[in-house]
Amino acid sequence: MIQKENNMDAIPEKYRQDTLSMIIIPGTFIKISILMNTCHNHAMNRKASGTLLFPALRTTLIALSAVIIVLTGPVLQNPPLNLALLQGPEALAQTIRFPVATADEAGFSAQRLTRLSHTLNAYADEQRVSGGVALVLRDGQAVYFEAFGRKDIESDTRMTPDAIFRIASQTKAIVSVAVMVLQEEGKLLIADPVAKYLPEFENTTVAVKEERKESTRDDPENIGYDIVPANRPITIRDLITHSSGIGYGYGTAADLWKEAGIQGWYLADRDEPIRETVRRMASLPFDAQPGERFVYGYSNDILGALIEEVSGVPLNTFLRNKIFEPLEMHDTHFFLPVDKADRLATVYSATEEDGLVRAPDPGGSVGQGHYVTGPQKCFSGGAGLVSTAMDYARFLQMMLNGGKLDGNRILSPRTVELMTVDHLTDITFRPGQGIGLGFDVVTDLGTRGVPGAVGDFGWGGAYHSTYWVSPQDGLVVVFFTQLIPARGSDLHGKLRTLIYQALVEP
Repeated sequence: MIQKENNMDAIPEKYRQDTLSMIIIPGTFIKISILMNTCHNHAMNRKASGTLLFPALRTTLIALSAVIIVLTGPVLQNPPLNLALLQGPEALAQTIRFPVATADEAGFSAQRLTRLSHTLNAYADEQRVSGGVALVLRDGQAVYFEAFGRKDIESDTRMTPDAIFRIASQTKAIVSVAVMVLQEEGKLLIADPVAKYLPEFENTTVAVKEERKESTRDDPENIGYDIVPANRPITIRDLITHSSGIGYGYGTAADLWKEAGIQGWYLADRDEPIRETVRRMASLPFDAQPGERFVYGYSNDILGALIEEVSGVPLNTFLRNKIFEPLEMHDTHFFLPVDKADRLATVYSATEEDGLVRAPDPGGSVGQGHYVTGPQKCFSGGAGLVSTAMDYARFLQMMLNGGKLDGNRILSPRTVELMTVDHLTDITFRPGQGIGLGFDVVTDLGTRGVPGAVGDFGWGGAYHSTYWVSPQDGLVVVFFTQLIPARGSDLHGKLRTLIYQALVEP
């Protein structure tokens, strides 16, 4: 955790060993955290063999820390960074990749930020979540960066700041930006019909429910459906705003989608390119007429196939060349290189009977997935990426900066502005929120009823990850964990509330 105030009494005793992880003296990094965290790991381990190994050593290290704090006096006006596994200034810069601000320099209360650390660690200790990484930037500077809990509970492997997470629908924002890159290059317009680039979408259909007078064995509730032509072509803008009428195959004509073998957001196990899957989607009945209502589904996967057609390269190559490499998002992939596999956090599920349980391997949408092993053919533009909190923060900071980061421009400021305003003014999404091009957008703070500001934009992922950007407050917030299903977890609400209660100079 990056803080300003040196108020150790404000930090709960249980978590002081984490806050003491790195002490900064000008020009020097005194590193004591690895041994301290090792002691803490063993102390927290339920296995008897690990409980008595390091008590004397841990006591010595805490005493050493206290001596250093006393001796350095005024130098330690800013307490330590809670980045437990960093080895020095070079590793620090490599992992954070943003300037570092202390809490009061960024308008936060360090004492109040400890409430966030306390809550995150408590959720992990109570196994309401396995662990995760939280990152807060303000005005392009890192203010809070905490890895908490476990990356893998069974092996007692501690979460690390560079852990890699399955980000599911947080892929959508990146693919939406990729579409806007093509528009800025003059290769398409978002007002264009999708069929201009994917001809199979020339004549699409919609399934419309119909009440029948007599029940049948296949339709016992007297509800059937008719298949009617779409009343207008689907546009690229319809896809980006989730108003294309295309769901995840569980709508009115679910029987036909199931028969076609296309249902659900998880596509990593498919043994075919996304272009082929999308080609077959076009022949199936959709859930609503284009522009009629918000329907969450395969729209961004179709955008991924469209990007491949327009650019002439696979989606992973386009994203790497146009977004990931310019933004130095080196740990963002559709399928993870084997040498990074040990950094992939384990997926857990919240269950009513057994609490937190390890998800099956590989499983499907609920499971460890096929992100390291598997066909590795289908690049899902809707839910396919894995990433780190730091990589994703760089993408979001680019958006907050009006399309540019560290001298590399991805989009123009006017394009970013277009992406982060409500486009569905006549279509209901959520109270106080609308839909932009790839993001939800706060339109009315009181109607929404949670802390934030008008103009905030964000989204989340199926594994209980979330993010938001606040242009008004200059904030970027990224929270990654691996929990599916989450069964009504309130952690996202706590995260938002505890960040804003610590922001004392908006």
